[in-house]
Amino acid sequence: MRVVFMGTPDFAVPSLKALVEAGHDVRAVITQPDRPKGRGKKYTPPPVKEAAQSLELPVLQPAQVKEPEFIEQLRSYSPEVIVVVAYGRILPPAILSLPEHGCVNVHASLLPKYRGAAPIHRAVINGEKVTGITTMFIDEGLDTGDMILKEKVPILGEDTVGDLHDRLSVAGARLLVETLDMIRRGQAPRIPQTGESSYAPVLTGADELIMWDKPAQDIYNLIRGMNPWPGARTYLGEKMLKIWRAEVLDDEQTLACPGRVMGTVREGILVGTGRGLLVITELQMQGAKRMSAADFLRGTPAPLGVILSNAPGKDGMR
Repeated sequence: MRVVFMGTPDFAVPSLKALVEAGHDVRAVITQPDRPKGRGKKYTPPPVKEAAQSLELPVLQPAQVKEPEFIEQLRSYSPEVIVVVAYGRILPPAILSLPEHGCVNVHASLLPKYRGAAPIHRAVINGEKVTGITTMFIDEGLDTGDMILKEKVPILGEDTVGDLHDRLSVAGARLLVETLDMIRRGQAPRIPQTGESSYAPVLTGADELIMWDKPAQDIYNLIRGMNPWPGARTYLGEKMLKIWRAEVLDDEQTLACPGRVMGTVREGILVGTGRGLLVITELQMQGAKRMSAADFLRGTPAPLGVILSNAPGKDGMR
């Protein structure tokens, strides 16, 4: 099929490559503009642009998708279908109605659950055991279009959002190829979304903060759901402390002072929570590199009795 592909981050790269490997005629790749990144604020191309260039595909990076000139350029490619995978922009009706077979999206959840921008993060943070991929025809709503195919993907107990992201991106690529094959044969179903729906809004800085009065299991899920980006954070005095990995040591004990550093164990630093005990096993102090808690303790005395907090301030002692 003649395809225009729209995508931006790493998640979309396997889908783009799968379309090319399956023999589809990818006429153009649309991705977001290069952005400044890192301490030097050097403009960096999105992963989809780099993948498209390696495949020698034409790349467009419009600042606005509603511009008539851009829409006419899309029309000139005569796409039979437009494929959208984590592009990051809402498409106007003029684009949705442009291809003969419509616009198809690969979404990283089992719709109608976790509609929105951060379905993978939210599923891990919420302690879900299963998520998946849904392909659908895009309509003017937010991830509300008719579904085509679904595939369940388990969330393992120690999965980080990075682990799950990688498995879902591969599953999404496979399901996309199957979806386009069904569309080409005129056999793609249109299944209305029914049942309980939920929304997965984009992450904010507030989402990164560890609230130590929550149960240990909830904090553990938050840490997994923020690794490798953007990282769950707390504060040790005035300094920000990112927690990259942890383990639940106890999920029943009720403690009087959530966030207190209780001591050390072989695996790392023991911290009290609203219910249960958490062991920090990998961390990163502000201005330092990411390291195991064991390595951290070799160079820094254990902050026994200190209370970790969700805002910078003096070390709390109780």
